[in-house]
Amino acid sequence: MNTRFRLGKLVATPGALEAAPSREALMGLVQRHVSGDWGDLSQEDKAENELSLREGFRILSAYELEGQRYWIITEADRSATTILLPDEY
Repeated sequence: MNTRFRLGKLVATPGALEAAPSREALMGLVQRHVSGDWGDLSQEDKAENELSLREGFRILSAYELEGQRYWIITEADRSATTILLPDEY
């Protein structure tokens, strides 16, 4: 797997775990996130993630899985990555 940054501690909110079809499906989204596939973001937000990689800012990806939207956020210090539903932010 191609990784572009450290994930740190990987956590998921109860809502994300409950909504997901499987843990494996969530891990597939995490693999996309860490490889730089930012998912369903605007070109501006994707460019912001590229800047965040270079400058050490927070990274956000957004994906849809079986009709449910998920966000994955990696903290600026790369200490943690959280999988959550947008309404849990």
